[in-house]
Amino acid sequence: MATTQYLKDWQPYPFELLETRLEFDLSATATRVRSALRFRRRAPGPLILDGAGLRTLSIRIDGNDLDRSLISHADETLSIPEALIPEGEFTFFAEVEISPEENTALEGLYLSGGIFCTQCEAEGFRHITWYPDRPDVMAPFHVRIRSEKPVILSNGNPVTRQQGFAEWHDPWPKPSYLFALVAGDLVAITDHFTTRSGRGVELNVWVRPGDQDRAGFAMESLKNSMKWDEEVYGREYDLDVFNLVAVDDFNMGAMENKGLNIFNSKLVLASAETATDGDYERIEGVIGHEYFHNWTGNRITCRDWFQLCLKEGLTVFRDQQFTSDMRSAAVKRISDVQTLRARQFREDQGPLAHPPRPDHYQEINNFYTATVYEKGAEVIGMLKRLVGEDGYRKALDLYFDRHDGQACTIEDWLQVFEDATGRDLTQFSRWYTDAGTPRLTMTEAWQDGRLTLGFTQSTQPTPGQSEKPARVIPIAVGLIGPNGDEVQATTVLEMTEPAQEFTFDGLGARPVVSLLRGFSAPVTVEREISAREQALLLAHDTDAYARWQAGHDLALDALVALTEGRDAGPHLSQALGGLLEDAERDPAFASLCLALPGEEEIAGTIAARGGVPDPDAIHAARGQLIRDLATTHETRLAELFDSMQTDGPYRPDAAGAASRSLRLAALSYLSRLDDGARAQALSDSASNMTERLGALEQLVALGKDERALREFADEFGKNRLVMDKWFMVQPMRTAPTGAVQRANALAQRSDFDWKNPNRFRALIAGLGANHAAFHGKDGSGYDFLAKWLIRLDPVNPQTTARMCSAFETWRQYDADRQAHARAALERIASVPGLSRNTSEMVSRILGGKA
Repeated sequence: MATTQYLKDWQPYPFELLETRLEFDLSATATRVRSALRFRRRAPGPLILDGAGLRTLSIRIDGNDLDRSLISHADETLSIPEALIPEGEFTFFAEVEISPEENTALEGLYLSGGIFCTQCEAEGFRHITWYPDRPDVMAPFHVRIRSEKPVILSNGNPVTRQQGFAEWHDPWPKPSYLFALVAGDLVAITDHFTTRSGRGVELNVWVRPGDQDRAGFAMESLKNSMKWDEEVYGREYDLDVFNLVAVDDFNMGAMENKGLNIFNSKLVLASAETATDGDYERIEGVIGHEYFHNWTGNRITCRDWFQLCLKEGLTVFRDQQFTSDMRSAAVKRISDVQTLRARQFREDQGPLAHPPRPDHYQEINNFYTATVYEKGAEVIGMLKRLVGEDGYRKALDLYFDRHDGQACTIEDWLQVFEDATGRDLTQFSRWYTDAGTPRLTMTEAWQDGRLTLGFTQSTQPTPGQSEKPARVIPIAVGLIGPNGDEVQATTVLEMTEPAQEFTFDGLGARPVVSLLRGFSAPVTVEREISAREQALLLAHDTDAYARWQAGHDLALDALVALTEGRDAGPHLSQALGGLLEDAERDPAFASLCLALPGEEEIAGTIAARGGVPDPDAIHAARGQLIRDLATTHETRLAELFDSMQTDGPYRPDAAGAASRSLRLAALSYLSRLDDGARAQALSDSASNMTERLGALEQLVALGKDERALREFADEFGKNRLVMDKWFMVQPMRTAPTGAVQRANALAQRSDFDWKNPNRFRALIAGLGANHAAFHGKDGSGYDFLAKWLIRLDPVNPQTTARMCSAFETWRQYDADRQAHARAALERIASVPGLSRNTSEMVSRILGGKA
């Protein structure tokens, strides 16, 4: 039975772990693990160790066998009473046997295509040996590994490397979740990095033989990350070697294990023929993210798993800064906001809502969420905006100096900012402890050259939190005159009360307010603004985010109107016409503006305004608007499609990606008029995966895909990562009436390896992204997902639980759809032996209120 863990119950571990020594004799079916843990008592109490799925061969203290009849062994813990523990220092020994081959959950030590590898965050190390598996217990590790595999890796620096044996030592104290081991038939591309203090570091990106030609960009990204962290944060790498390994079977994207990062291969391998521009950007960003964890996560870690956003929110913010510096800061900011709204705002508005720092959980793996990561990063961004660039750098320097080598809390983090800047952050801390997205309502009053802006803030109740006090909200505003000139540069208004007013004097004419510039706070906005004013902001705002937001809101209002049977009006088409005329100046921004709001967002907007969204009507309205805009602007869109063709060899840089993004955006409109002629021609001629896949998406949407899909599979059938795209694009882009049927057919293929997380997510999440199909009136989309979640749960509970979130908005739809969704969820919940991961998610989704 699942037990609930509460933050208020946290207690420090009564023993200091001075050293961890491990020995592995690797075997697919019977790996032997011997551990020697040297402890020193700090407080009274038994020695509590965690373990799961272990065949325990022996346990000893200081060489003496322990009488197992005196030891409590229940609920994945081993409790050795105080009477059996010597005074002073002592060493606990254990020998266990585990089966990596049978470990389909991919937690602890497992096999991926013949490669031994580990994933220990959050609580995977207990599947390897008995250990205090908690992040605040830190120690240096010394590891000896015997294996027939030619490459044997672990954390830290190598001590001995020879055929069949390797020894590694990590001098930096770390918790068990950062332990890593890899052994397999691997090859490396190797490079070197010289730190700013002059130390040489050996860099290796390890891949399967034959994949070396697709690992170069990963190495380039790693070197750029190391250089950027030195220049921007003053953080230098601290070991002699940095190893990065790509494996095919991985529940997450990557893992920041000290000195030995393990990556899902889709976030390492890239070439023009196999990876899209989006893949390249994700590879760069995730490699940066995991490297940046060396300081924000490894050297300073979290005291307990309730503090997860301390390391993840901060590191996401850092990787966002990195990508902004490597590419376009404006485009990156808009993309991050799109991701936040699509994932985290939905989370905040439903039964899965929780604060960035939750105060309780049953299964910590269920809290690796958009709220912890993306909203956690937004909280860091607000804090930086409030204290300024200098204050932020001063606080971060103090954080690294004060807490290096420690396991910390959100309170430690905020205290550093208070000490460095003198600010009282008591009220600001509510961003960490309160769930939900604040709603910011703005009113305007104009008289005699004075503009008065009135703001109110409110946050709806969320599960377990009915009262929501006012938060600190930084509201960045600018003012645009009627002629399009900026009459007030960006000013940050600091809101601290439930309602506040701010005034601007000496204005010659009533301006249009450019609100929430840079998306200065993760809030929703309500304001009275005309379509004409939105069009003015889209055309003239000097803040890229606010300019994009004006166009996005204009499109969203038009789509809601069409869905509800009203006229969309002329303003969106006129505004996009002006944007298209100047699109070559900033192709990436233009392509973002051409991307209409998705069907899920339209549904959420209708529900937030008190309506009941109809997925079929939303799908039809969006298709109609695309056709109407394409018809009106066909000539200009065709010109852009032709002019944005990139010459010469493919380069995954920002400029090339921008041109391709605008070309494909134009194609998405033109395909509604030319019956897929351009898409087919591009599919036949494309020299890079970005355009090849973009063309394929349009052909699938039009039902003109038979030849293109066959040729794609013939060419890439043996490339696992590329075929994941093939599996995903079909259920995602097929017309809603046939998408579930197509997903069922794909699931019957012999190459649908449903035990591989990438392949499973490709097909199942692909259907989930097809809004009208997944929420079909007959409930077949819900049934399809439930069937596969039930099948996967006993094999891989983590992936199963995360996929349950597709159901989280089920209460916003009509009664028939709710009945189908509830039946599917209850069918999952009733499965005997359902994992605690999935059980918790389903019970929250069923029991919560949207």
